[in-house]
Amino acid sequence: MGRLQKFMLHIMAWLFLITLFTFVATAGFESSKGVYILFIGLSLLNIAVFYLNLYFLIPLTLDKRKFFFWMLGCLTIVVTFLAIKYGFSFYIYKISGLRMVTNTKEMSFSEPERLLISTFVTNGFFIFLSTVYKFTIDWFFNEREKTELERQRLTAELAFLKSQINPHFLFNSLNNIYSLAYQKSEATPDAILKLSEIMRYMLYESNDNRVALEKEITYLKSFIELQKLRFKGNAHVVLEVEGQIQNQQIVPLILISFVENAFKHGLATDKKHPIIINISVFEDNMLFTIKNKKNQQNKDQTGGIGMVNVVRRLDLTYPDKYKLSVENHEHEYLSELYLNL
Repeated sequence: MGRLQKFMLHIMAWLFLITLFTFVATAGFESSKGVYILFIGLSLLNIAVFYLNLYFLIPLTLDKRKFFFWMLGCLTIVVTFLAIKYGFSFYIYKISGLRMVTNTKEMSFSEPERLLISTFVTNGFFIFLSTVYKFTIDWFFNEREKTELERQRLTAELAFLKSQINPHFLFNSLNNIYSLAYQKSEATPDAILKLSEIMRYMLYESNDNRVALEKEITYLKSFIELQKLRFKGNAHVVLEVEGQIQNQQIVPLILISFVENAFKHGLATDKKHPIIINISVFEDNMLFTIKNKKNQQNKDQTGGIGMVNVVRRLDLTYPDKYKLSVENHEHEYLSELYLNL
């Protein structure tokens, strides 16, 4: 909220309160100039008390944990405004000749006891009101600042986690292409071309917080094709997609680590036990399942970066909206990821 908007909001609020206060306080009095001058004047004094405490007293005392000095300042304000009210009342009744008259008798608010009580009550109320207002506003802005800082921290962490995916994937893919090149495989140019398409998606098309599920599935298909080139067409993968995937959004690169692990730890060359990937979409939910036979001779000695990364990203982007199950059976791995898209 800008300063002008804030100023206008305060003006409207005070106009409403002054009107309400004057209407209620003058109920039962005969209409006279003295009635309105007195109560409007008192309202302006109360507004002054509100802002003195808000912008002067609290910043100098309470914000610095000087409670005693704040109490002393409040007492000084009350005594000062008691003197001002007395002078104002004296002017109303003694000099101007204005009177406040009820339907039965003339009222005199210059009586010491009445003036003392009314001053302490009204000034105390507006001091309390401005104190509550100040700490409410401070709490609101502190909470908003905390929320913004937390959002920035999470955004930075997500960006860092996402930046880890590219080098991790590139490291593995280049190793695979190196193996093809070393063997002088005719599939090497196609593998390089497929890798360039995948990297284009990872670097340019997956920068948003969410991408179309269709694009993510296309990316998985490209990755699978790249792996098949590595295995010279001898990799057996079944990819099944069920349900309406159109118009569905997903966090980018969240599924690739599961597929990478299937090729890394699985036995993709076993035709009888292919890697089976199933993506089922129902309403706004998705169930991703991947199953692969174990390859006991292919262990990832550096491992864990991809899966640790994906679990942390799931925690940040789908809090309380995902369920992950990874089952390590004797002869196969089975992973299931349920997402509320």
